[in-house]
Amino acid sequence: MVNIIIQLSKYVIIILMAIYTFSCFSIFTRNYEDEEKRVLIRQDVLLFLLQFTAFGTMYLATEDMRILFLYAALAIVSLAVILLYSLIYPNVSRLVVNNMCMLITIGMIMITRLSSDNDSPYGTAIRQLVFVVLGIIFGLIVPVLIRKLTFLDKWTYVYAAVGGAALLAVALFAQLSGGAKLGFEIMGINIQPSEFVKILFVFYVAASLNKSREFKNIVVTTAVAAAHVLILVISTDLGAALIFFVVYLVMLYVATRQPLYAVAGLGAGVLAAVAGYHLFSHIKVRVEAWQDPIGTYGGSGYQVAQSLFAIGTGSWFGTGLFQGQPDTIPVAETDFIFSAITEEMGVIFALCIILICVSCYVMFLNIAMELRNRFYKYVALGLGTCYIFQVFLQIGGVTKFIPSTGMTLPFVSYGGSSMLSTMIMFGIIQGLYILREDEEEKYEKERKASDGLGRTATRKTRKATSENGPKFEEVPRQRTRKKQRTRTR
Repeated sequence: MVNIIIQLSKYVIIILMAIYTFSCFSIFTRNYEDEEKRVLIRQDVLLFLLQFTAFGTMYLATEDMRILFLYAALAIVSLAVILLYSLIYPNVSRLVVNNMCMLITIGMIMITRLSSDNDSPYGTAIRQLVFVVLGIIFGLIVPVLIRKLTFLDKWTYVYAAVGGAALLAVALFAQLSGGAKLGFEIMGINIQPSEFVKILFVFYVAASLNKSREFKNIVVTTAVAAAHVLILVISTDLGAALIFFVVYLVMLYVATRQPLYAVAGLGAGVLAAVAGYHLFSHIKVRVEAWQDPIGTYGGSGYQVAQSLFAIGTGSWFGTGLFQGQPDTIPVAETDFIFSAITEEMGVIFALCIILICVSCYVMFLNIAMELRNRFYKYVALGLGTCYIFQVFLQIGGVTKFIPSTGMTLPFVSYGGSSMLSTMIMFGIIQGLYILREDEEEKYEKERKASDGLGRTATRKTRKATSENGPKFEEVPRQRTRKKQRTRTR
């Protein structure tokens, strides 16, 4: 009977996930705030139903009470996030909050599943939940800082100096881990500075391009950005180097609208990739594993091969929680968690994860396009590009679409630095969303004031004409029509 329930539960989980994913995009078509609220409340219900079904299934499979405690803790944290954001920031983007909670939930489900077989069962899941709580604290503080600190566009070279120094410290003093220098271990916790420096990097580029888009300033900005990338290459943190490069190229093109810069940047990137392949054995190993993971199964191709076996085993509907073997995938809780999810929850569930990430990116672009402040517009674009490109690198690597770069899947993979930095990024986006709402309110007040002055002037003109001269037909005054948009909360 238990096996039947476990097999049926995977279909229930897929259905809940599919309905939630559909609502992520349907909300953009809603023209009224009441309709949006109903969709958002439905998303919350689906989120908690998915948590109940998944953790209930894992409890039935193991009969371990610790799973129920983890479920209760996650449900309380999720409810607290939704309520706190709604109470502290009434104008917050509820879609982004819901997507954040859903991705965290998916990560906690799979990390709980994978950590059940560890030497200290569920220790990894408990630590991840602690990271989530710490990240939420940062995520709640950052929006008010973005709203209150009006001088963030003035710290151009502060961002560059702090970020460059942090990356240089890693390159000089960090220990090799998996062939790369990634960070430091402090009190048993691994801290990866590049996860936080990418935020400073976006702020630096946004501040610099906002100050001037003349050729001289672009050369200086490019040189500083290239220095960041070069330090990461020296540390052989190639995934982060690629993110920095792509983010800068996108921000530069959007700011200047010069195709020549984009073409030159792509050309330089291709040359750097070829040079890196010949200079670093680490890159050669990953490219060989990507080209023929089966032929190199006994060595470098083992990870990618196991990842592909897991995805193939899961097929469309997955094997069901605790019915597969995702623990045979190396570093399944971090770099290859997408493969583990696909094996036990299915390809359909995995595609829904991708679409949820895309809906977050669409929201980021929506905020960037509607902000009037150019600096904040660039920040929103840069952070959005950073987020979605990291998703692409992680999923592309585990599916053999591109060589593996060792990147984590934001909010889903295990890792304190990844969780905290992504929470800060989403907190900044929420702060920019609130700024956008403030701009709309200010614009509306100015429009109403302008309309009021216009009506007063018309009445005075009409009165003066009737008293002092012949009557003329009044010419209709042109009004600026406010651009209609969907208020996505």
